[in-house]
Amino acid sequence: MCKKKCIFAAEMKRNSLIFALLGAFLLILFGLDVCSGTIWLWPFGELSPMEQNILYSIRFPKAVTAILAGASLSVAGLIMQTLFRNPLAGPYTLGVSSGASLGVALLTMLGGVLSTFNLQLATLGLPVAACLGATLVLLLVLAVSRRVTSNVSLLIVGMMFGSIAGALVSLLQNFANPDALKLFIVWTLGSLSSVGWEDMQLMLPVLAVGALFVLLSLKPLNGLLLGEDYARGLGIHVARTRLYIVLATGLLAGGVTAFCGPVAFIGVAVPHIARGIFRTSNHRLTIPASAVIGACLLLVCDVLCSLFIYPLPISTVSALFGAPVIIWIILKNNR
Repeated sequence: MCKKKCIFAAEMKRNSLIFALLGAFLLILFGLDVCSGTIWLWPFGELSPMEQNILYSIRFPKAVTAILAGASLSVAGLIMQTLFRNPLAGPYTLGVSSGASLGVALLTMLGGVLSTFNLQLATLGLPVAACLGATLVLLLVLAVSRRVTSNVSLLIVGMMFGSIAGALVSLLQNFANPDALKLFIVWTLGSLSSVGWEDMQLMLPVLAVGALFVLLSLKPLNGLLLGEDYARGLGIHVARTRLYIVLATGLLAGGVTAFCGPVAFIGVAVPHIARGIFRTSNHRLTIPASAVIGACLLLVCDVLCSLFIYPLPISTVSALFGAPVIIWIILKNNR
């Protein structure tokens, strides 16, 4: 008994130290992301009115958005991997990203077909269109989840909805004018700089509700690690837990995608990094760990994007981090 207590105390001390280091690293990256760019700006120095506007109206909300987006996508990916017991599941597994893309495509490309396309109006309406598209797919998945008892079947249905939405987007691209097509492609590359303080007032409540559903699923998620039958044996309401997980994923991934566009690989790679660092699958640790690591990783990606004269799309840099992790997962599973 004494030995178990010592091991538990050592693990607690180790985990606390890791969280402290991650928190310090997050603060450093936040400051670096705010300062870095084509022009280096120091918040505590003397700034011209233009530099103050760049710092507080563009860079600060961009850095906050990176934290929110990285944390939300990472947590959504973690609970998806637990629900489907699939290491390659991610926040976009249920077709939320495809639904958001369809909403944006309808606004931009269909507007060009009807000759009523207005570039400024489309830019302002992109988050709304993406939200509506993601919500439509989410509602369809929720309707199917009430009739489907198998998680594997739900996974396949979500992928099929995503394929249908992708096919409709491809169809719209054939009729789009060049300006509309360019706007859509730019959105699909992902961007954090398009989110301002006003946009954040809309995005935050959506992410907060999604986080609430994650908290409601915290205990059942640990039961699902050993399978649905084991979870039922513990008295867990599996159908209700699955509903909470689907809602949480739709709100977290859909909210981020609506305002930032699709951000690749973060939601798939970060949960594995969190489990590897903390050497556990306990969601009481992996959920906050995934949130902090995801925020740090997206801040790193954003800093790297801003170092170029012409800033790179966020998904381009995040793929360079996430793709090697996924390759490592596949090779590890084969062994």
